[in-house]
Amino acid sequence: MSATDPAPRTAPAHTAPPARPLPGDGHSHRHVLVAIVLNRPGVLNRVSSLMRARNFNIDTLAVSHTDQPEVSRMTLTLHGDDVAVEQAAKQLYRLIDVLKVQDVTSDPTVEHEIALIKVHASDRNRGEVLTIADMYKAKVVDLAAESLIVEATGTEAEVDALIALLRGFGIKELVRSGTVVMSRGTGSIEEAVKR
Repeated sequence: MSATDPAPRTAPAHTAPPARPLPGDGHSHRHVLVAIVLNRPGVLNRVSSLMRARNFNIDTLAVSHTDQPEVSRMTLTLHGDDVAVEQAAKQLYRLIDVLKVQDVTSDPTVEHEIALIKVHASDRNRGEVLTIADMYKAKVVDLAAESLIVEATGTEAEVDALIALLRGFGIKELVRSGTVVMSRGTGSIEEAVKR
């Protein structure tokens, strides 16, 4: 090869196109959905089946009547990416008997759940258990020789904190209602359905 010969050409390197970002930030966090549904057999099954098909594990599910006998209200808490949860909420809304769905995760709400906690409590430590319950504004609803039942209400975090403290005494039994929420202010998801 002489100095006047052109430099040999090399084939252009093939590179993969840049990966397209997935919708959402990919981070899973807690979401609270409220669904207003017709009070008919099979609605709960359809809602939970849709969530299972979308690979969501429902953390809590509370179902109750509204002031309209034919309408019920569901409150679901679950963990997921924002976009995935938004898609699931849109699919929920398309189900038969679902009248309205709202993600209230970012809204100002009043949020509560109730828990009944049966705790080991002897004469030796009963006073300490009662003090802890009082600190969390929980009330004792049953008292036995070796245990007591505490009823606690509050946010999920407040109930979690009380349970963590009582766990040191030994929890014999625990039941939680699941979260119920209501948006603050004058707006109402139920009134939107009545129109």
